[in-house]
Amino acid sequence: MKVLVSDNLSKVGVEIFEKTPGIQVDVKTGLKPEELKEVIKDYDALVIRSATKVTADIIAAADKLKVIGRAGIGLDNVDIAAATQRGIVVMNTPEGNTITTAEHAIAMMMSLSRNIPQATASLKEGKWEKKKLQGKELYNKTLGVIGAGHIGRIVVDRAKGLKMHVIVYDPYVKPEVLNELGGEGVDFDELLRRSDYITIHTPKTPETTNLINKDTLAKMKKGAMLINCARGGIVNEDDLYDALASGHLAGAALDVFAQEPPGKIKLMDLDNFICTPHLGASTKEAQDNVARDVANQIVAYLLEGTITNAVNVPSISGELVKVLRPFALLTEKMGLLQAQLAEGGIRDIEIKYAGAVSQYDPSPLTAALLKGILTPALKDEVNFVNAPVIASERGIKVVESKTETSEDFASLVVTKVRTNEGEHIVSGTVFGKNMPRILRIDEFYLEAFPEGHNLLIKNRDVPGVIGAITSTLGVAGYNIGRMHVGQDKTAGENGVFLATDSPVSDEVLSQLESIKDVLSIRRIDL
Repeated sequence: MKVLVSDNLSKVGVEIFEKTPGIQVDVKTGLKPEELKEVIKDYDALVIRSATKVTADIIAAADKLKVIGRAGIGLDNVDIAAATQRGIVVMNTPEGNTITTAEHAIAMMMSLSRNIPQATASLKEGKWEKKKLQGKELYNKTLGVIGAGHIGRIVVDRAKGLKMHVIVYDPYVKPEVLNELGGEGVDFDELLRRSDYITIHTPKTPETTNLINKDTLAKMKKGAMLINCARGGIVNEDDLYDALASGHLAGAALDVFAQEPPGKIKLMDLDNFICTPHLGASTKEAQDNVARDVANQIVAYLLEGTITNAVNVPSISGELVKVLRPFALLTEKMGLLQAQLAEGGIRDIEIKYAGAVSQYDPSPLTAALLKGILTPALKDEVNFVNAPVIASERGIKVVESKTETSEDFASLVVTKVRTNEGEHIVSGTVFGKNMPRILRIDEFYLEAFPEGHNLLIKNRDVPGVIGAITSTLGVAGYNIGRMHVGQDKTAGENGVFLATDSPVSDEVLSQLESIKDVLSIRRIDL
């Protein structure tokens, strides 16, 4: 088996490949896309970090490729859909750099408080500016932590050791779980209002992009400080400049930027702004950890078929793959749908397996469902292996049940998700050998394909509404690929689930919402 390492990887990882019988490893860094496309056809595995872009063209040329391993968390540089279509397993190493990134956030907070970068530069210029560079203590200050994933939890622990008051915002975690971490669970506005320091530890998702902007910065306490060691684009850099230049914020520290490298942006001109070049995971220990993890994972997969930390395939034994993989795809998509229906933090999940599928161990299917539910909030941090653990850490109660009979289908999976705001029911099945379908969304029964860009529309069951919906989309230039309609005759309402070739814009969404007898509408990306 041949392994290509196309980015700089710690020697620890390369040595694992070199010492494993049956594995040949080549280290070829700095390849241009056309060069990678030419050589990838000879390899069974590809090991990357963030530099290599594994596009659909690269994957199409990879005739023998079985697995892509990322030494780190982020997979924005991999076309996961194209890899999945070719049956290529995509793995990452979500645990290897959590401590390092958390420590960097604490280091940035301390550097801000004591003006360490500014003092270093001043002293090296021959100055002695003790009064000008007076700092402030962290002791007894309030730290607001946005995001209670693995890194956020470590930051909470370290900040408590510094005797700070810690408040935490994470809409996907129950407040009582946040309190158990040692922080006080609060809503977003309260965190902005109370915090002396705010540190961000969420993935970049549609919900978190531009989360810190002109409006949210204005809600922060005057004189507060902001730290972002998570992902670029969560903080609006132009709005942050205005908040710092006006004196509303006392300081800010960024390790990540919307564009990397950022070049000479306005923020660089401010004395109360400090920055580092995406060093959150850049320690020897972290790089050794992720290199060791990715090498061991790839060796285990190539030689034994063991799948660990895969983001596109659950851990299913070889003999059951053909039977259960379509159901794993179904349950993951059902989880994605449930996550986009849910309002507020999820409290508990019921999963019922009925018919033929109930004969098998449901754990990989439940893991797939949980991965789907958690992915919109955690993105690449969650995979088929750690999803059940993360759900447990977040206080989500999961109950499975089985029944051998299914009245209308050979197999049926029914999920019920409860939040503080209510509950949603989604059911589905697999037709034939490999055709997943959504059969029910709440009170509406239909037969929908769980894929692509979709709209879920609820409307009164009166003439002309569906025509107005399709006409509005057509005028706006959107092609409707499929449309399924379910009726709730008791309530006199329809549920319309339609797929478009591209995501519907906010402007067109507003036009649809204004149609008479349209009751609600939301985007659903599967």
